[in-house]
Amino acid sequence: MNQQSDDNYLTTAEVARRLNVQPATIYAYVSRGQLTSVRARGKRGSLFAKEEVERLAGRKVEHPGVVERIETELTLLQNDELYYRGRPVRELATTSTVEQVAHLLWTGELAKQEPFPAPADQVELARSAIQVAPPTARMTDQLRIAVAVLGAGDALRFSLAPESVISAARRLIGVLVDSLPGETAQGSLGTRLWPKLSNEPPQPAVLDAALILLADHGLAVSTLAARVAASARSNLYSVVSAGLGALDGHYHGAATTLAYKFLDRALHDPVGALSDQLRSGEPLPGFGHRIYQQRDPRAEVLFELLPDSPVLQSVQAIVKEVPGFPNSDLALAAMMHAYGLRPDTGEALFAIARIIGWTAHALEEYAEPGLRFRAAGIYTGPPIT
Repeated sequence: MNQQSDDNYLTTAEVARRLNVQPATIYAYVSRGQLTSVRARGKRGSLFAKEEVERLAGRKVEHPGVVERIETELTLLQNDELYYRGRPVRELATTSTVEQVAHLLWTGELAKQEPFPAPADQVELARSAIQVAPPTARMTDQLRIAVAVLGAGDALRFSLAPESVISAARRLIGVLVDSLPGETAQGSLGTRLWPKLSNEPPQPAVLDAALILLADHGLAVSTLAARVAASARSNLYSVVSAGLGALDGHYHGAATTLAYKFLDRALHDPVGALSDQLRSGEPLPGFGHRIYQQRDPRAEVLFELLPDSPVLQSVQAIVKEVPGFPNSDLALAAMMHAYGLRPDTGEALFAIARIIGWTAHALEEYAEPGLRFRAAGIYTGPPIT
């Protein structure tokens, strides 16, 4: 490469200054095909075409409008199927571990992974924080408290390098699970969670499958909240806290609890419970979906894993009378009743699983222009006087 062509290229440091990002982000752009790196003859490091850098910089111009479309390589919902990085979630839920699927979403690689670590001192810190909560606190309340305290205790939380974020996410999930009240177990994430949720004989494979199925679902409201936080360059703990806050709404995370309560009534009289629900004028919990048209693949996988029991028979009796299709909320509710899990299990599983997805979205957002979410407010107040 001669001097004249060198003038048309920038070094990694120069690109980082031009785009106002960390050098590690430059290589994230390369891996995603947004920048192309070349080697200079007789020199170390990579070079990048000025024209390509300026084109990417053009996307970084601040504007007062809304970012209406978010490019993501993570999750695809198409033809009533769900895919993580192009792989069918139906298959992942029964052939991979939670740790493997998390690594797939975070890095694009599906490979054998060690269990999420749970350092004893951090587990003790989280448990101490959880004990402050009142007895009426749900598991999701305990998780929110623990995340805030663990974040405050991590002096390196402000490192947004991908390897630092992934390491923190692995540790956070492991510590959260082990710090919840109940016995501590070894094994898969589902095995570690089971004694926190039920006194029945363990069925961890069902929990592992549920965690995989719930890990991500595109740009749901909690995921969007997490990405907005990541856009402000909030650390992982703050990103997760933002997601947990949105998840707590009764239109989002609480949907599984509503389905659980409905199914509890239906176990004794399916048609009677359905009649009462229809008479109330309220939506039928656990049926239909904003995106899926004819079936929810997550629900189908979970129902296939459940044993034939009065719970499943009640669900089938309700489905026969309803024109819509059961969704993952009803499937989770059926799982909870079938195995005697805590009534707040659905929300907790949803929260723990979705931390995997929020982390993946944060990693993507850290590689985008900062503070790119800026809604245009339309003033409707009194006129200027």
